[in-house]
Amino acid sequence: MTLPKSVPGNILRGLAWAGVLFLIAPLLVVIPVSFTPERYLSFPSEALSLRHYETLLFDRRWSGGILTSLLIASITTVLSVVIGTLCAVGMWRIGGRRMQLLRLMILAPLIVPSIVHALAFYKSWIDLGWLDTVWGVIVAHTTICVPLVMITVSAALSGFDHRLEYAARSLGARPLTVLRRIILPNILPGVVSGGIFAFITSWDEIIVILFITARKVRTLPQTIWSSIMERVDPAVAAISTVMVAATLAAVIIKLTLAKRAAPQP
Repeated sequence: MTLPKSVPGNILRGLAWAGVLFLIAPLLVVIPVSFTPERYLSFPSEALSLRHYETLLFDRRWSGGILTSLLIASITTVLSVVIGTLCAVGMWRIGGRRMQLLRLMILAPLIVPSIVHALAFYKSWIDLGWLDTVWGVIVAHTTICVPLVMITVSAALSGFDHRLEYAARSLGARPLTVLRRIILPNILPGVVSGGIFAFITSWDEIIVILFITARKVRTLPQTIWSSIMERVDPAVAAISTVMVAATLAAVIIKLTLAKRAAPQP
């Protein structure tokens, strides 16, 4: 007896969906926990409560951490996109072995463990007087995020047609004009992807933060860390639910825009 050809495919799909559910199950658990009326982590037994979401808005520790992380991540993203894109385009234009060595040096933050970054930043920031300052955190995060932008932009440049640049230059376009009107529009998906990676990395970074900040600067990951170390506050589940919802919304928006931009048959 032979099985229909569709049976193996259905089994693979079932296993794939089972794997997806296994991965997202821990994320789904925090949603009901965030509505508990208790002061400790527990599933709501009788009534649902929004008290922990109110904590995120009205507790200065949580609201200040969210705003600080948003400010740092936004500025870090802008700086990382500008620096990383210019570095990737410059190395792509020049080429050669020296540029390959320079590329390896710039990508070193992705290879070195985070604890090594933290120690290096801590020692350097002491000498510069940047400890426990917002700009000190922004510079550290930018150093970490620039390689991420470089990777995505370099991948986009690998598929760029050089003849478009040569045609623009032959028609008298200046280098900045070629960059702004020819190169950047064609590598925009790589630039946007790099910006997203930079924002997420800066938003979630905790190891370097623990080394170079103390009391004046408190980001959201640091607030979550402190809450877990002192006592497990259900507000952690609330902020986790908000971040899951924001991520799903961003994915849906991206898929919708990609579907609209796709050529119609």
